[in-house]
Formats: sequence, structure tokens, C-alpha cells
Amino acid sequence: MAYSDEHKAKFENLMNSLESQQRVQLKRKANGGNSILFAYNPLEENQYLSKAKETLESSNFKIIDISQLLIKFIDLDGWNEFESYYKDFSDTPHLLFRSEDEATDLMDLIIQEIKMADDDNLIPILIRTGTLYGTGIENVNIMEHKDVMKLNNPLVIFYPARVEDDNLYFLNFKPASRYRCTVIE
Repeated sequence: MAYSDEHKAKFENLMNSLESQQRVQLKRKANGGNSILFAYNPLEENQYLSKAKETLESSNFKIIDISQLLIKFIDLDGWNEFESYYKDFSDTPHLLFRSEDEATDLMDLIIQEIKMADDDNLIPILIRTGTLYGTGIENVNIMEHKDVMKLNNPLVIFYPARVEDDNLYFLNFKPASRYRCTVIE
């Protein structure tokens, strides 16, 4: 599918939302949150990611690929250990991927990357968020994280989802939260 006027308009809406004079309004619309969900049809993800990498200057943005962080997380203990943990926690994946203990998990890696981008005065952009399906990490867990709420720059989440009647469906089927964010549809 070719890059369309609809795609272009979404990127323009995103850029307008990120302008410094719009950031106070962003927090108002997002119930005090500091995040933007950039929603798009999952079937068009490669187009959107390609355009994002082409359009969003590295001097202002840091693209954080969740799929690469998942690989890094698995590599921390190795595949065999991960497979064993995953089987043990298959009914409660949040205990593996976003636990409250001191061991580094996927959620910790995501938040570390977001904070590093903000420390470098870059706008963090999460991509390949479909990777989070089945981990117990929801968009709202990231958006309501205390460190994300305190960022100097808003967090942008590229979000493969369908928007229908003011409802958001992650990966086109899983109901998702719009709380604490502004949605670019």
C-alpha cells in the first residue's frame, strides 16, 4: 500500500502534538499523562515504521525497538532459562516480564531506554509494541510508570491498533486503554 494523504496527516498531527506549546495541552488531554499513542492499522506497520525512521530526526528523537529489548531480555539468562521461566509463568506472564523484584525484566529495560532518551533531551519513541502481546505489559503500565509521568519530553508509542467508536483495540482485537495518553488516530 502506498504512502497516502492519511498517513501524511497522521505524521503532521504527531509533529503538531509534540510542539513545545502543545505539551501543556497534551497533559490536560491525557489526564496528567505524558504519552502519545500513534495508532495505525497493524497491517501497515512496516510503512509507518519506515516513514518514522525517514522522517523523525535522530537529533530530536530516539527510536526504541521493543522487539530488540525482548531479545536483550532473553539473552540476560539465555534461551534455556527463559524457556523454563516462561513455561513456569505462562498463566502469570507479568511476573516474568514486569515483576516488582530487583531482577532486571523487560519492563525495566523499556523504562531504562525511555529515561536515557529523555536524559539526552530526546523524545522517546517506542516501536514494535506488538511484541508486548502476551507479556502482561500493557500500554497503560508504561504510560502510568512514575518515571514516564515525570519525563521532560512526551513518550510516543507507535501502536498497532484499530480505533472504533472511541475504543482502542490493540492488534485490532484486544481492548486497550486510552487513559493517560493522547491518541493520534
